[in-house]
Amino acid sequence: MKEDIVGKKLFKTLSYETQLAWDHVSQDQLRQVFSFAEEYKEFLSLAKTERESHDYILTKAEKHGFVSLEKSSDKLRPGTKLYFSNRGRSIALVVLGQKPVAEGFRLVGSHIDSPRLDLKARPLYEEDSLALFKTQYYGGIKKYQWPVQPLALHGVVVLANGQRISLCLGEEPGDPVFCVSDLLPHLAYEQMDKKAKNVVSGEALNIIVGNLPYSEDKDVKERVKLGILKLLYDTYGIKEEDLVSADLAAVPAGAARDVGFDRSLIGSYGQDDRVCAYTSLAGLLDVAAPEHTAICLFTDREEVGSMGNTGARSRFFENVVAELVCRQTTDNASLKVRQALARSEALSADVNAALDPSYAEVSDKRNAARLGYGISLTKYTGGRGKGGASEASAEFMGKVRRLLNAHDIPWQPGDLGKVDEGGGGTIAQFLADLGMDVLDAGVPILSMHSPFELASKVDIYAAYRTYKVFWEPEK
Repeated sequence: MKEDIVGKKLFKTLSYETQLAWDHVSQDQLRQVFSFAEEYKEFLSLAKTERESHDYILTKAEKHGFVSLEKSSDKLRPGTKLYFSNRGRSIALVVLGQKPVAEGFRLVGSHIDSPRLDLKARPLYEEDSLALFKTQYYGGIKKYQWPVQPLALHGVVVLANGQRISLCLGEEPGDPVFCVSDLLPHLAYEQMDKKAKNVVSGEALNIIVGNLPYSEDKDVKERVKLGILKLLYDTYGIKEEDLVSADLAAVPAGAARDVGFDRSLIGSYGQDDRVCAYTSLAGLLDVAAPEHTAICLFTDREEVGSMGNTGARSRFFENVVAELVCRQTTDNASLKVRQALARSEALSADVNAALDPSYAEVSDKRNAARLGYGISLTKYTGGRGKGGASEASAEFMGKVRRLLNAHDIPWQPGDLGKVDEGGGGTIAQFLADLGMDVLDAGVPILSMHSPFELASKVDIYAAYRTYKVFWEPEK
């Protein structure tokens, strides 16, 4: 019996099991978890595109004393707060540290784009007395999830004279919504025999936008289309040619919601990756005097490969670092920039797939992240032989683990599915290409890339605390 007790104690000392985060939350912390979630839900409901997220972040930053580099003094001092806006679609926030930037900085980088339906250059057409918009889906989606879903229209249209018109229609209670139609089951015999990826084709994701014909001249060929064009012109000054110079997207309509009798979960469109964007923003706004310069990066176009001048592959972030280094030194500035990057550490703040009990067969249960167990640390992403991603070193993984343990922040290791089941990537690989130590750290998500993703409030709060102590450890 004594040997059994000794063995149990030894096993408890040497073995490792992830802990349910809810079990380690005090009543005071529980109130903080739920209060933080309310602010986060407001962000999700207001900022559904990268442009809207950029504007929300910029507004919050300015209220907390961040200024553009052009408006700052020539001499950058510890505690200086700066922002760098890139074309209204990506942005970086900086809090200058006690040490020069050339000695290395601490970066948390997320992305603010999400899968959606983008309008084509010539979207509007009429067919069988219905007016519709043609779309091209953006990012990885299951196409069958998007029909008969109330959709809102978000984005900008640039008119022929250069004026920019912002649109957000379908979010207010009195607004109309839009939708993609679906085939009724009575006539779907052949459709139901198709593979899931072919049930709905990309060219069938056409959004219904109207049915009322232009009434003043019944001899017009496409009266319903004309009715829509007249409405667009009368309301916004938009002509059909103006839609060629537009960034318009259809996204699920409606606000973020609590999920479950106990309200422990949040359900919403776009939590990949706005959950990490918001928590890192909140963390940086609470940073006062970091030892190393703290940088919070919000990128665009991650869902389609991070290319383009607002994606993580662009030179935007490198230029931010160069601006900071060159303001602090003129001695070998080019070399100092490369040294700054090589001496820096980064968290790639992106979500991971949570273990879904209804589809557990695609996950390795021993290594999958779970809802309610804290932030997920993902040593490597990619797929099929670790292809297409970076991998955090044992040393950096250990450093982050020690930091979280020291501050009692719940965390768990997490892999993205079974070997050969699939895979995915984040912006980590592009940050690592610049020479930084990088680890993926984000919130586990159920139903990722769907119109309604789920996250646990306790994991969301753990992410906020993680990013904050990464920049400025709690005393």
